[in-house]
Amino acid sequence: MDGSINKEGPEVRLRAFRAINEPDTCALFVEGHRNVLSSIGVKKVTSSKNGWTTNPAVFVIVVESMDGKQVFGGARVHVSGGTEPLPIEQAVSLLDSSIHKLVWEYGHRGTGEVCGLWNSAELAGYGIGTPLLIRSGIAIASQVGMQTLFALCAPYTVQPVVNCGMVLIDNIGNKGTFYYPKLDLIATAMVLDDLATLSLATHDDRTAVMAMRSYPDTLKIDELKHRKITIHFNLTIPDMDKWDLSTFIAAANQDFLKQILTNAILTFYNLYNLTAPWQTNITTLITCKTQGAYW
Repeated sequence: MDGSINKEGPEVRLRAFRAINEPDTCALFVEGHRNVLSSIGVKKVTSSKNGWTTNPAVFVIVVESMDGKQVFGGARVHVSGGTEPLPIEQAVSLLDSSIHKLVWEYGHRGTGEVCGLWNSAELAGYGIGTPLLIRSGIAIASQVGMQTLFALCAPYTVQPVVNCGMVLIDNIGNKGTFYYPKLDLIATAMVLDDLATLSLATHDDRTAVMAMRSYPDTLKIDELKHRKITIHFNLTIPDMDKWDLSTFIAAANQDFLKQILTNAILTFYNLYNLTAPWQTNITTLITCKTQGAYW
């Protein structure tokens, strides 16, 4: 079967994998996401930066052709403690640095973020964006072992994530909102605090997510939004025997400690107008402290 789509009754696959295991599919994701953002006038957005493709703490969901040659949409789940901060941290930290502490507090139990959601014009109107990809991200997060999940939502995704049980984080930004990624666009910070049970989710959303968790590779949909579309689910993430969440929780703790020490040292230097060679030793000092060295 080739990668073309029958617009009268498209047939696609909804599949999950670890980013570092499939660079070619990640490249298709990046291209598709970039095209969608460009079409709405967004040239730079944190969750569309490409560093995630080599981040071992990133998992990807794609809506793809049955032969895997085309990607028509997708989303990602980033785990705190990877090789870069969560996209929500990168996006809002300059506006409100308390986001780092908030993520760290949730991170003790394992936390992450669902982000980078997009769908192509080719399948617009078939319902493969929201809520399907949001539900799918929440579903695979349980495989990863996380207990909580963040999201930085565009206005049109706020209600779908609320339906899945997420709540507003009203103690950061302007009561949870930020101008992002442009001054005329508003993003809302949300968190899912009970990923396992989804106690605040609507009946339909909870049922859908639980079905994805129970039947990750046998679930099938033949209609969305009253339109004929066949979606084959393949949400079991391969090679999870090589995944250890505790390693990333420990890394997140170390990263946060480094950040605290960096801020404290820079504040001290600025207070006393200290200059080189003292400033050149910041990195060494922080590394020694975080690795348990004392003097």
